[in-house]
Amino acid sequence: MYDLLLEKICRRLELGTLTAPPGPLSGGYLHKMYSLFTSKGRYAVKLLNPHIMGRETALENYRRAERLERILEENQIPIVPALDFGGRKMQETCGQFFYLYQWYEGRALRPEEIRVFHCAQMGGLLARIHGLDTGEEAGAVQDNTADAAREVLTDWDHYMELLSGKNKELCLLMKENLSLLYEVQEKGNQAARKLLPVRAICHNDLDSKNVLWRGEDCCIIDLECLDYGNPFLELYDTALYWSGIELCHIDYCMLGAFVRAYAGAGGRLPEDWEVLYHNSRGRLEWLEYNVRRALGMECSEEEVEIGISQVRHTIAQMVYYNDAKGEILNCLRQVRAPGLHS
Repeated sequence: MYDLLLEKICRRLELGTLTAPPGPLSGGYLHKMYSLFTSKGRYAVKLLNPHIMGRETALENYRRAERLERILEENQIPIVPALDFGGRKMQETCGQFFYLYQWYEGRALRPEEIRVFHCAQMGGLLARIHGLDTGEEAGAVQDNTADAAREVLTDWDHYMELLSGKNKELCLLMKENLSLLYEVQEKGNQAARKLLPVRAICHNDLDSKNVLWRGEDCCIIDLECLDYGNPFLELYDTALYWSGIELCHIDYCMLGAFVRAYAGAGGRLPEDWEVLYHNSRGRLEWLEYNVRRALGMECSEEEVEIGISQVRHTIAQMVYYNDAKGEILNCLRQVRAPGLHS
């Protein structure tokens, strides 16, 4: 259904003529990506979700991400940056916003393929990103500390009621875990107020689908979420992801390897891991977003099934995470920065 649009993109950006039908690329849950084989080369195009682009802050968020992407490029962080046309990265054709990328011949790892080596590589790379000096005065950068402490006050009972008339399976699943959702929300709000007011450039979505590997080398993709954020939170969430939280089976050797590599590359470790453990706002917001998708709110019809699947997966992950608290904290507390001994 996007073939005509992709042909227009090729003509407008003078990419040459298509030599093969555009191929859909898998990986992301928000936007659509296609590979383009043309007479001038191979490219990847990301069609930005129109529902997201309709948000009031969307364009400014993307502009800020583009500025930070250039900083990563200048500091030789291995990324696949969006191509620039006429001094702009984001392009628009027929009302569709998109980014174009030079093709990178690599592949994303499935969560079950991740090993200690990959965790160590990513821990060191994340420390490099967090350590970048943007050269901006503190007052000139958007202050994300207030946003980090913002409370999440989702009415899960309301969503459960809505689901009762739309999807009884999800309604029952939410009912079974309702007390956990409210407990996580309350403890998360308390923990958010204890976060240190630090910030750095953060990728904000550095999971395995957004890293392409070619042997032992890798490149980071999907940079439109770049922003200033709390590096401790990103360290914690990213380390958990790469060590197996997505599979509801954390490998504590991989978790330790990620955090040790981060510290070894100059990254600063938090003093209180439990504060980070309870900062689950990201999971709660992802759950709410997908509940809304499952209900068909603010999304296309084809996104409803994705929303249903993600609600199931996210709740299962939250249950596992709640049960694994002691083991997670015990592992992280044993990691020491270089030069420190227990």
